[in-house]
Amino acid sequence: MRTTTALLAAALTTTLLAGCGADDSSATEQTLSDTEHNDADVTFAQDMIPHHAQALTLVDLTLDRDVDPGIADLAEQIRAEQAPEIETMAGWLSDWDEEVPETVRDHSNAGHGGGAASDAMREMEADGDAPAMAGMLTADQLEALEQASDDEFGALWVDAMIAHHTGAIAMAEAEQADGRYRPAVELAGDVVEAQTAEIAELEQLLGG
Repeated sequence: MRTTTALLAAALTTTLLAGCGADDSSATEQTLSDTEHNDADVTFAQDMIPHHAQALTLVDLTLDRDVDPGIADLAEQIRAEQAPEIETMAGWLSDWDEEVPETVRDHSNAGHGGGAASDAMREMEADGDAPAMAGMLTADQLEALEQASDDEFGALWVDAMIAHHTGAIAMAEAEQADGRYRPAVELAGDVVEAQTAEIAELEQLLGG
């Protein structure tokens, strides 16, 4: 009798645990919304916009350079992916009545520092406005790229972009874990997928 009772109790416990697991999974799925957002979504958009913008600055630095065709192709792929994502995230922030952050490209395009990305970043650093996300290049690092010879540029650019992508992936994974707005969480998934694949390509270029 005791054995039978123990077996029944064990079976009941297993069933309850299985049921809890299913409920937890359902609850996690229900936290996503097509209309509601949370602080994690705002942080993701406000941080990723300047992060993407600096990636586009790195892409711009490949122009008029004698670079490996693989670098040139990957740079344009990054531009095609990230420029529309910036517009999408800026649209979300506007819809949410949240601030759309200023970027190094805004400063450069406004002619700050004569239009050089490193000077614009240095000005942002001096004003305390420089974004402090993982993978972001400093003014000195941007200047090193700007002043590098064509022979030096390729390896420096690949190293910089690998670090930059690694930072973006960490930010996107945080959004996947904590975000509520479904489109933002899905965009974060796109960032993880695309930039993980691009890191593999960059590492191949570096090895080559």
